[in-house]
Amino acid sequence: MKSFVFRDISLVDGRFELRDHMDLVVEGGRIVAIAPTGGAVAAGAAGLGLALDGDSEVYDGRGKVAMPGFFNAHCHVPMTLIRGYGEGLSLHDWLFTRMFPFENLLTDEDCYWGALLGIAEMLAGGTVSFTDMYMHEPGIVRAVAESGIKANLAHGYSARKPDSKFSGSNAWEGTKFLMEAAKADKSGRLVADASIHAEYTFGGESAGATGREIAEFCAANGLRLQIHLSETRNEHEEAKARRGMTPTAYFDSLGLFAAAPTTAAHCVWVDEADMDILAARGATVAHCPSSNLKLGSGIAPIKRMQEKGIRVAIGTDGAASNNNLDALEEANLAALVQKGSTGDPLYLGPKALAELACRNGALSQGRDDCGALAVGNKADVVVYDLRKPHLQPVHDALSNLMFAARASDVVLTMVDGRVLYRDGRCLTIDVDRVMSECARIVGEKLTLLERG
Repeated sequence: MKSFVFRDISLVDGRFELRDHMDLVVEGGRIVAIAPTGGAVAAGAAGLGLALDGDSEVYDGRGKVAMPGFFNAHCHVPMTLIRGYGEGLSLHDWLFTRMFPFENLLTDEDCYWGALLGIAEMLAGGTVSFTDMYMHEPGIVRAVAESGIKANLAHGYSARKPDSKFSGSNAWEGTKFLMEAAKADKSGRLVADASIHAEYTFGGESAGATGREIAEFCAANGLRLQIHLSETRNEHEEAKARRGMTPTAYFDSLGLFAAAPTTAAHCVWVDEADMDILAARGATVAHCPSSNLKLGSGIAPIKRMQEKGIRVAIGTDGAASNNNLDALEEANLAALVQKGSTGDPLYLGPKALAELACRNGALSQGRDDCGALAVGNKADVVVYDLRKPHLQPVHDALSNLMFAARASDVVLTMVDGRVLYRDGRCLTIDVDRVMSECARIVGEKLTLLERG
């Protein structure tokens, strides 16, 4: 892999502070040097022991800002195929009358094309990795491998019968497949997680035993866990009536949060005791404000979570409930709704917001060497062009990025030192073909649904 030098660029450093007129050197997929322009890098990198030969690229960073890529902490990427389908419904009706019937018709090949569509959207918007809970894993793994993005993938377990067990289930088969795929992936970009869909789909007489089985499986295989948690008031209250405890308390009673580092999506209706559990177990909350607002679920109390020491990251959820996978827009909305709901205009300033969207998301995936522009870290770099009317003047470049920039302002996305998106083009994805295939798939499925 050739060396890549970002020359004379402003950058958001490892402390999420802006530094102007910097050179950033990438080699072997990692950041190997950050220095002021005119120093060792500008002198041919001799002082850094680097040989920038004819295969190396020097990128003109004037008028641009580099920051770490976004880590989407919760997604269902093939649901791009259902974008806009099911508008104006509650979560329950949206799931059971539109999402589940459509998803029951999907194949591995369908999910490959749907995943590629979502990945193209994410790369164009500066997302370098995503945490995904879905099914038809072979298609999604193929899309991740071909595109060059990073991903933590999981198959959410749901109980279909009263005596359902994890072993032998579709989720068990999917998780085993992902584990083998991750083992075969020498790049480290693909990570296999375990997953439970949610408390309300975790029924049956054997639910307790199944939960403990999943906990043991995670502990034995060193897996992380993804879960939907207290997304709606009804989910939260019905669990208390059904289990005698909240979803958080119930899953904790089965040993799940102690067995596996957990990313809990939504957490809109968690109470104080729930937050104490999540803090004690070191869980990450994936905050998905667009989806929560659009489905009328509410606003997660993430300020209170952070006060209790809970790590919070940003997720888009799927395009069917958002309706896009724009991590920058999601981070912006997260800040605005929290400022408004808490009455604290100082909460989630640009520096703290960038850390949530980048570093916290990487840590939620177990990627300790990602999420910040620091020497030794993976080179996951996103470049914005500030030479736009809506990004001028520049009193505070980081503030402009987090509160004024758009996904379309991204001019380069690099993952593990490889440029995957540049100047309006996805370099690893034939976007025109992907859009055509997705349109064909949607037409076929809608026809089948209309026929009953």
